[in-house]
Amino acid sequence: MSKKLSLNKKHFSAFFGYALVMIWVIFTFVLIGWVFFAAFSTSGEIFSDHMFEFQTGFHFENFVKAWTTQRVSVFFMNSLLYTVVSCTAIVIIASPAAYALSRFRFRGNTLIQNMFAAALGIPVIMLIMPLFSIASMFRLTGNRVVLMFLYTAMNVPFAVFFLLSFFKSLSFTYEEAAAIDGCSPIGTFWKIMFPLVQPGLVTLTVFNFITIWNEYFVSLIFASRQNVRSVAVGLYNLIQSMRYTGDWGGMFASVVIVFLPTFVLYIFLSERIIKGVTAGAIKG
Repeated sequence: MSKKLSLNKKHFSAFFGYALVMIWVIFTFVLIGWVFFAAFSTSGEIFSDHMFEFQTGFHFENFVKAWTTQRVSVFFMNSLLYTVVSCTAIVIIASPAAYALSRFRFRGNTLIQNMFAAALGIPVIMLIMPLFSIASMFRLTGNRVVLMFLYTAMNVPFAVFFLLSFFKSLSFTYEEAAAIDGCSPIGTFWKIMFPLVQPGLVTLTVFNFITIWNEYFVSLIFASRQNVRSVAVGLYNLIQSMRYTGDWGGMFASVVIVFLPTFVLYIFLSERIIKGVTAGAIKG
């Protein structure tokens, strides 16, 4: 009897959990679907009860206007530049650092690891004012290079901490075999160890891509010129301008354009992301 009750409780808890997940999935799909439908509608149809009927057809010109007239193309290319350069720099900097900290024993190793871990707990808002003061002193605000430098520096601690568990899980026999073949430590890292942590690198790159692509606060403070702003700040300004233009179809088209890169990443790399996270959790 007690076993049956325990089984019923397990089934009920599992059913309750699945029900919550299904409700959340349905809500998300409905919300995203509404935005997509609105992107192909006119402003009048969005505020009517006939938006899903498309009585006037699909308005692809909303995307053309958003890309050209609303300067979404400028914001999109800026964010693409920031994310690609920053994600590449993060991997190039964090990978050797995590490898050295995980494979070599030297004085201060534990201290450095603890410093990287402590850096994860520092709120970004605490760093903004001193960094902005320094950037203003040297007249570096409104500079793309400064934004890419900040995005890289702010995400390196997480990248190092994330990759540590992957490098710690690798066997030392790889390095021993490479040393016997006459490979240098640097060559061993780039030719053997670096490719072996590919699942972690893919997961880390996707996380950083999404973080930098959707970043708002740093871009708002340091991108003082409109032609260097990211999609998050540009989209916010576009929403504010809707009060005067009333082009709601163009605004939702802009939202879809900004949303598509991260959506495509999740579609094509979702399995690798899950494998990378679970591998790091198990190996760590």
